[in-house]
Amino acid sequence: MTGAGVSAESGIPTFRGTDGLWKNYSVQDLATPHAFKRDPGLVWDWYRWRQNIILKAQPNPAHYAIVELERMFERFLLLTQNVDNLHYRAGSRKVLEIHGNIFRVRCSECGKENPFTCIDESIHELPRCDCGGLLRPDVVWFGEAIPSRVWAESLDYLNTAQVAVFCGTSGVVWPAAAIPGLAKELRIRTIEINLEPTPFSRTVDVSIMTRAGETLPRIVNALSAAE
Repeated sequence: MTGAGVSAESGIPTFRGTDGLWKNYSVQDLATPHAFKRDPGLVWDWYRWRQNIILKAQPNPAHYAIVELERMFERFLLLTQNVDNLHYRAGSRKVLEIHGNIFRVRCSECGKENPFTCIDESIHELPRCDCGGLLRPDVVWFGEAIPSRVWAESLDYLNTAQVAVFCGTSGVVWPAAAIPGLAKELRIRTIEINLEPTPFSRTVDVSIMTRAGETLPRIVNALSAAE
């Protein structure tokens, strides 16, 4: 499972703490259904700005190491809290996006999805669905539930896993933050890779306080040498 710390190594702001302000608006003011209903233009301005930052970023060594792990293990699943599409750009395919994808949109009225759409900053009209409803970013906002299919598939896979690795996740965003505890209950070997301690640092089997872009390639190299 990956979190914002992996994306941060590609230069993408985490939007938490000092990164959490945009034009004096906090993330909590913008990433909610209420904010979109109140001022969809403002919310789209923020997401267009974020899309442009992400498009300039490149996958980092952590992303590519995860691709190698997927190739090495037939039974593999990547759960990501990140919405930036960098895992796909790096080559990952067995991915579940817990919080959606910033380059997808869906209708706020009929729910129809449109994949991998980048909203042009030069277009000032709000994007609309064929049904006439406003399109919104296909991401999970504060106050919204994780898609039931994604959550169910995550738990189903967890029941068969032998090792769970948590990279760059703060462990404070629920319900994703419950996964490390569930893994321990299932007696899965757990490994944390993060720059700072998290709420589950003391309960995982191995906690490595370093960058995922440094540690994951070393793990891949060690596994390759052992084959």
